[in-house]
Amino acid sequence: MTLVAAPPTFDRVFAEVERALARATTPGEVQNLARLVEALLTEHGATETELAYLAVDHVLQDRGQLDRLHQDHREIDASLRAVQSAPDAAEARRLLAAALQASRQHMLLEERAIFPVLERALQPVTLVELAAAWMERTG
Repeated sequence: MTLVAAPPTFDRVFAEVERALARATTPGEVQNLARLVEALLTEHGATETELAYLAVDHVLQDRGQLDRLHQDHREIDASLRAVQSAPDAAEARRLLAAALQASRQHMLLEERAIFPVLERALQPVTLVELAAAWMERTG
């Protein structure tokens, strides 16, 4: 069973946000886009923490990877919050673009480094149960 970190939905939403970001002329427009991304990532992060990270906390902790993932979440969250108080559209665009790039890198790390650890550390039945719980949460 192969786990996928970033569903195509994330890539499509991020690409749409980037297209809209290029046309955004006011801080409010960028802030609305940031709220959209934040809502998407908040649910994703909660699901990760509740399902995947807790399942292999002990394996990842030894390698420092879990700390890195949590730090990524904090930095992405901080960038998205900073968009809301950006003094102008240019700064808001820069912050949101940085958050999108960091989100992509984070998901790539999950796909390349974390999910293989999950696959090696967990029994196949546990992986199936996690996948079912993930699907149930994400609809």
